[in-house]
Amino acid sequence: MLEKVNLLDERLTKEQYKTVYSALIKKLVVLQQQARAEGVGLVVLFEGWNGAGKGSRISDIVYHLDARATTVCVTKDIDEDELNYFKELGQGVNGFFPAMQEFWSALGPRGNITFFDRGWYTSVIQRMLFSLFGSDLGMEKKITDKHKQKITSLSGNPMQSMAEFESQLIADGYAVLKFFVHISEKEQVDRLAKLYMNPSTQWRVSKEKLSRSRNYKRAYWLYDELLEQSDTAAAPWILINGEDKRLANLTICAEMVNALEGALESAHEKKRQESLQGRPAFELASYSSRFSQTAITPSLDEVEYGLALDEKEYRTRLKAQQEKLHDLELQMFLKRIPLVVMFEGWDAAGKGGIIKRVAQALDARAYTVFPSPAPTPVELLHPHLWRYWTRLPKAGHVGIYDRSWYGRVLVERVEGYASTAEVCRAYDEINAFELDLVNWGAMLLKFWVEISPEEQLRRFYQREEDPVKIWKITQDDWRNRDKYPQYKTAVNDMFRLTSTPFAPWVILESENKLYARVKTLEIINATLEKRLQIS
Repeated sequence: MLEKVNLLDERLTKEQYKTVYSALIKKLVVLQQQARAEGVGLVVLFEGWNGAGKGSRISDIVYHLDARATTVCVTKDIDEDELNYFKELGQGVNGFFPAMQEFWSALGPRGNITFFDRGWYTSVIQRMLFSLFGSDLGMEKKITDKHKQKITSLSGNPMQSMAEFESQLIADGYAVLKFFVHISEKEQVDRLAKLYMNPSTQWRVSKEKLSRSRNYKRAYWLYDELLEQSDTAAAPWILINGEDKRLANLTICAEMVNALEGALESAHEKKRQESLQGRPAFELASYSSRFSQTAITPSLDEVEYGLALDEKEYRTRLKAQQEKLHDLELQMFLKRIPLVVMFEGWDAAGKGGIIKRVAQALDARAYTVFPSPAPTPVELLHPHLWRYWTRLPKAGHVGIYDRSWYGRVLVERVEGYASTAEVCRAYDEINAFELDLVNWGAMLLKFWVEISPEEQLRRFYQREEDPVKIWKITQDDWRNRDKYPQYKTAVNDMFRLTSTPFAPWVILESENKLYARVKTLEIINATLEKRLQIS
């Protein structure tokens, strides 16, 4: 793709530039305020060569924008010490957090413009080079045909993850612009040398970065390959001539104006359609997923409600499993394997009691319980998975989720808080999120805590009569119970569309709470033993 950039174009004069640029900036300033009012987000990614002027181009634009609705995120180089640490551990974990978490966390809300000075593509290239060459990132080494084949194979999962990120943003009301700022090899060498020789700017160019400029041809192939693979209709690459800063600024401004105008028009049309159609409280989910599902799909129609333990057997087995989990969690921590344990289920099914018995066996410093209350105003201005991307356990730690990202396809679906399109889209957005967690190296366990409607009613009455537990029962619980048929359909759809081989659902029969608690611990321990290769 890079061959399409004509670096020999005649430079714009100052007079040619100034009039057009001023008009574009005025448009952009007005559009930013309209986007802020309408809740339309814009993500602007700058990738390109070291010394190409990415930072200067961002600074020129940001100067004119409303700082209250503008964020600039600078992506650091990968931490080679961290990657070496995890490589030496050899447990299939590739960092303290998933690679894409950094960019999800930095994402501004809808209504804001978020600039990324380098981003997910730089991260992928550096990680691929590290996997091939180690800590020197391939300095002074040529990329052979064998390397090219491996790079192609290595790019599969990251490319899928980046494409999901971009497509989810666009579906959620963001416009996405991807700029690649291109300069020639000679221009890069001259610019970096000039920066290095100036005491005021020398800090921007390390000797290592200066040395890497000698690998321009190798990097050219990598960039070109990555650009080709990630140039999509929804988020195409816009190639910028970085050797003409005036032309670059005009191109960037014009693209931002076009993107905001298009996004505002789409937002208006979406609102018009919703006003005509309304937001249905409940509709059937999409019938298929693009992700493979488990051979046997769990179903609430096949639950055995008679499974139980007596008190004596429960005490014996609970103690044994908790002691085992305590030891396994220490080994998991030393090998820096993250564990994600997620619970969904009916009101009064016993999720809290199960979580307490799991947490009781763990070091309090090594786990976090993440509840899922109603989204905050800030969370509502982001994609629905944003609040979970920003709440992940560190590698070696345990994240326990008391309800989860499945709220979009359960309560939000049944109560009509999300549109039919949002719900149908969410199943595969969730599958992609969970695949990212597994590819990161996490162990992911998903439990549905199941009780019969009759047992739920008994527990509701019990809570109302118990002063210690009465706070656990609310009018929402009774209202949800009245919609049992709709919720049951939503749960079975959830099983059908999100029980993947890499993240299958497990039903916990909780008619007898004691049985469910022990079963949970046994499954967690068996998963840990398998991963830690303990016989």
